[in-house]
Amino acid sequence: MGRRSGVLEFAVLGLLHDAPMHGYELRKRLNILLGTFRALSYGTLYPCLKSLVAQGFLVEDNPDVEYVPATALNGKRSKIVYRLSPEGKQRFEELLADSGPDAWEDEHFGVHFAFFGQTDRAVRMRVLEGRRSRLEERLERMRNSLARARERFDDYTVELQRHGLESVEREVRWLNELIETERSNRTGRTGPATGGNPTAVPHKTSDGRGQETGSSDPSGPPYDRPGRSDQER
Repeated sequence: MGRRSGVLEFAVLGLLHDAPMHGYELRKRLNILLGTFRALSYGTLYPCLKSLVAQGFLVEDNPDVEYVPATALNGKRSKIVYRLSPEGKQRFEELLADSGPDAWEDEHFGVHFAFFGQTDRAVRMRVLEGRRSRLEERLERMRNSLARARERFDDYTVELQRHGLESVEREVRWLNELIETERSNRTGRTGPATGGNPTAVPHKTSDGRGQETGSSDPSGPPYDRPGRSDQER
């Protein structure tokens, strides 16, 4: 199974684990979940659904109704409702328990995190620590690249690389906070960074200078915080 198809199948099984859905509703939910990575078309979703049905992981309700793809002219939608079979539920639990290197990669991590509310705490810890380890390796490479870029490229190229570096540094700080919370056992089955919503992937934005927006709690070290007194300096 390829990485991209594996991400999609995991997301489909996870969403249908909550409730059966027809294709149109499922696509809307998937675009919210996977929108960080790519827009999802019917041409991508329906082959995946048919594959999961063929493997016995999904069951089609009302399968006798012929599906006509929705267009701007006909406005039709599939009346087939998809639900998990017992084998599909077991498959989802297996994917949920996976904490290996694939779960640390960019696309896989986002989907795993979206289902952290249903994930065992020990698995959450392994995934978070693995993700942090992967990003720390990336940071080292990016810092070396930035040092070389200052000598070889113009200021705009250097600034772009610096922006990427700071984005990864912010995610590492965020992971450190999540890991510390998990270790102190202050969290239940929903992660503290999701506001109690187990399917919400935290979204971080930047004002272009490496500063996060949308939060009143500064995340940088003390010497980065405004209003610091002379005694603290």
